[in-house]
Formats: sequence, C-alpha cells, structure tokens
Amino acid sequence: TKGKSCRGNLICFGRYALQALEPAWITAKQIEAGRRAITRYARRGGKIWVRIFPDKPVTLRPTETRMGSGKGSPPNIGYPLLNLVVYFMKWGGVSETVARAAISIAASKMPIRSQFIRLEI
Repeated sequence: TKGKSCRGNLICFGRYALQALEPAWITAKQIEAGRRAITRYARRGGKIWVRIFPDKPVTLRPTETRMGSGKGSPPNIGYPLLNLVVYFMKWGGVSETVARAAISIAASKMPIRSQFIRLEI
C-alpha cells in the first residue's frame, strides 16, 4: 500500500488545529470569519482545512403570530458543534508561533471556548 491511512487519523490534515471544548451552534458567518482571520494572519503561508460545514437551517417563528401557517424563511444556517476540530493548518510554510497566533485570533471569532492543538507525527 502507498501512503498513510487517513480514516480517523487527524494527522493527515495538518499539524496545528483549533478544537472546540463546548457544544454550541456555529453559524456560517462565524466559520467564515475565523477562516479569513487565519488566512490574513498567516499571509497565505499554510494550507487550511475547515472540518465543519453549516448544513442545517435554523428557523424561528415570528413573535405574536397565530398557530399554523408554518415557520418562515430560514434566517441563517448553522452547524451543531460537539467537541470537534474546527480548523487545521498544514505545517508547510508557517511556524508554530504564527500558527498559534492565527488560530487564537480565529478562536476569538467563535462563541465557544476552544484550544490550540499541536498534533504529533
């Protein structure tokens, strides 16, 4: 066989990561804001993987409406996050200090507590 096995192996994506520590709903705007923050700080130095995809529409009923007539258009799309790794950065092109700073900026864009992870090869 050629290469390494990648099923269930987090090392195949990158060396540095941002892991969520709490369950929460993450919106598409928050995911994109974190990705942009990492890309701008690292100056396109490393490859970035976003491991979550917002695919669940979140709908709300308007206040003071009568029963029936459905819910309404979805105002935003989110992803239920349960202690998953949100972003990966590849080790080629960026140092650990740059990756740590970029991921900490992306962590400030998230509505949850998260931590920086350095994966060993």
